[in-house]
Amino acid sequence: MKRLLPHPLLALGILLMWLLLTASLSPGQLVLGAIVAVLGSHAMAALQPEDAGIRSVRPIPRLAAIVFADIVRSNVAVARIVLLRDRPERVSGFVRLPLDMRSRYGLTVLACIITATPGTIWVEFDRRANVLVVHVLDLVDPDAWIRETKHRYERPLMEIFG
Repeated sequence: MKRLLPHPLLALGILLMWLLLTASLSPGQLVLGAIVAVLGSHAMAALQPEDAGIRSVRPIPRLAAIVFADIVRSNVAVARIVLLRDRPERVSGFVRLPLDMRSRYGLTVLACIITATPGTIWVEFDRRANVLVVHVLDLVDPDAWIRETKHRYERPLMEIFG
């Protein structure tokens, strides 16, 4: 079965998405969706993704709550900056964030967190030096921003992914 369908859950998801997008349960759409699902499953097998290596799921709810709160807080802060323009001397800038984390999956989640938080964007990652460059819209204290990011995001991600 693994040879025919290397990633059965992915294939099922692709088939369901196909049927939802076509809004049809006709035999032709079922067959075509199944073909696309099998091909998608084999394409993923060819990519040979490494195992995520999740060490602990315990920090996930806390991290999710922190990220949600930070996104809401940042939305309000960015809206104030754009709409009120209360401090014209506001400074934006680039921050070089040295990382201790090496997990690809941890870095991927960190990229999603930073990019989803208004006012920050992942700019560049130097894998050799393990340094991330982030642009921050309202940069008050770069050292404090680095400490806060490492404490709020990197530490829990290292607990999750190792």
